[in-house]
Amino acid sequence: MTHLNRRGLIAGGAGLTVSVAAGSVMAQSVTRFAGRQAGRAVADHAALDALLSCRARNSRDGVVRVDYAGWLASSADRPALGRYIDTLSVLDPLTLTRPEQFAYWANLYNAATIRVVLDAWPVRSIRDIRSSLLVAGPWKKTVVRVGGVDLSLNDIEHEILRKGWSDPRVHYAVNCASFSCPNLLLRAWRGAGLGAGLDASARGYVNHSRGVDFNGSSLTVSSIYKWYAADFGGTDARVIAHLSQYAAAPLAARLRQTSRIAGDDYNWAINATTGS
Repeated sequence: MTHLNRRGLIAGGAGLTVSVAAGSVMAQSVTRFAGRQAGRAVADHAALDALLSCRARNSRDGVVRVDYAGWLASSADRPALGRYIDTLSVLDPLTLTRPEQFAYWANLYNAATIRVVLDAWPVRSIRDIRSSLLVAGPWKKTVVRVGGVDLSLNDIEHEILRKGWSDPRVHYAVNCASFSCPNLLLRAWRGAGLGAGLDASARGYVNHSRGVDFNGSSLTVSSIYKWYAADFGGTDARVIAHLSQYAAAPLAARLRQTSRIAGDDYNWAINATTGS
């Protein structure tokens, strides 16, 4: 056992205090982005539109896949993604309207996730890109700086979008570069028509087998509905009610006859195009 004198203990305690205080300040800085403050501005996402139209496509299995290999090899598209992220990072999102703020954060999350994958390519799963030796996935690493605040993907999704909007459809807006994730939108999110777009993404996911699947009378759902059950109502009955809201007629009828969720599943395989 290493001997620590009183001075060492005091110094260590002071370091811990500074660390906790810094963490508290950072949490407050992130929290301000989740408030109700808003302006009248609109952000320009045309650059992301162009990139997604070139590098993302709907596959036969209903999953939007990304040509990461082609994106990485392009002398134009990879730096264009970086410039788009940089353009967003120098904006003050609080000057945007509330719908535009949601679109801003969802687009920033998706663009930053793509950049994280490109930086590590090739990978079989985003979980192989580790935040540290002990933490699978890149979600805790700083990916962008906005308004002087370093932000991770977790900060954007959980501290800003989920807390700022308290809308379960957040989960249909952000894409984690995996097969079982709700589809990456083939164009950038916009404040205009945001509600209708989120509803469409919810319908697309709920009516795909990776969102909701029956094996006989047993209901299996995406693990998203287990991990974030509280966002969808907190109980099996309320999660099922949420699913029924977006389910097409045949599936909705089966859901109405179901009272419990038998299990959940999630496939973390990378959402890359064939041959990537």
